[in-house]
Amino acid sequence: MAWNPEIYDQFKKVRYQPFFDLAAFIQPKENLRAIDLGCGTGEQTAILSQQFPGSHFTGIDASAEMLEKSKVFVNENLHFKQATTESVINSGQKWDLIFSNAALQWSPDHEVLFPKLISCVQSGGQLAIQMPVQTENIVNRILFDLVQEKPFSDYLKGYKRDSPVLSLDRYAQILFDNGIRDMQLLQKVYPIIAEDHKTLFEFISGTALLPYTERMDDKQQLHFKRVFLERIAAHFPKLPALYAFKRILLYGVKLV
Repeated sequence: MAWNPEIYDQFKKVRYQPFFDLAAFIQPKENLRAIDLGCGTGEQTAILSQQFPGSHFTGIDASAEMLEKSKVFVNENLHFKQATTESVINSGQKWDLIFSNAALQWSPDHEVLFPKLISCVQSGGQLAIQMPVQTENIVNRILFDLVQEKPFSDYLKGYKRDSPVLSLDRYAQILFDNGIRDMQLLQKVYPIIAEDHKTLFEFISGTALLPYTERMDDKQQLHFKRVFLERIAAHFPKLPALYAFKRILLYGVKLV
């Protein structure tokens, strides 16, 4: 899937507040060996690494387009590489901090993924993860309903992407069962104020829309995007629109 860093960064301010909220949970320690899963352009990884002088940070992302932007942040304690979350989990390496901001919603089967992820945290290490609650966010729901309607389901040959994100209660149990303690778990609304409907469309166009549009030809894309924008406008008749965008934040320390 080809990511566009410019489109993604249009909403940098909106996307950065949950990053700072998540980072605030991390306990200061020296000489951390840390990894940022789904680091994107690497800018957030660089900010995080500056909070822990002497620690070594690795940012990984599957997108070559995103990682191209990370080159300016590389130093002796911070580097980046192209890889998937799954390849990191299967590498057998362990980390003092596993951090992931708005990335793991792209990895399937969290019932299996999270225990494996926690197994990669050193004893006494920290886990910090943030993800959008796609099943509860209105524009995501409009998108998911639309792709199942004809003719769009025909364009996509029946493809639809179910969100792997679980309930907060379920994550709490998975973390507890796998040795995570001192947990901070919360669901928080990060409001998006949109002066027009196109803003709400563009917010999702650089992320959740991509798996669908990349499966359509140009004519199909134009049709799909037009109807999608119409559905968004119908759901938010009043402007400026308040979009109550929900995210899950998960933090804890591994004691065993």
